[in-house]
Amino acid sequence: MRVGYVVLYVTDPDDCLTFWTEQVGMIEKGRKSAGDFAIVQVGFADQQFSLELVPIELMKNNPDGLDLATPSIAFNVDDLAATREMLIFAGVQASDIGNHGGAESFAFSDNEGRWFAVTGS
Repeated sequence: MRVGYVVLYVTDPDDCLTFWTEQVGMIEKGRKSAGDFAIVQVGFADQQFSLELVPIELMKNNPDGLDLATPSIAFNVDDLAATREMLIFAGVQASDIGNHGGAESFAFSDNEGRWFAVTGS
């Protein structure tokens, strides 16, 4: 597994984007639409790691009960099914693989109930 990005749930996406790009020096690495919302990934030009800025308004129904005050970590793997099986074999609680935001992924929980996303690379 490789750390892919960290999700930050933000109240003002435009202001947050301005902060990370104009004040910290990151660049916009990607953007996708989720209904009326934009989800933007930012990071340093010379690094693969990024932050994903998710509007907190998009998460208002929060069906998974995520703690939106805590950033979420997303991992990238080459083989989703094999990684999921390995985690389950090790006693880790993992969701089914499904399409989330246009990408095949699943989530797993640590022993304190925090959830982490796993996507194929």
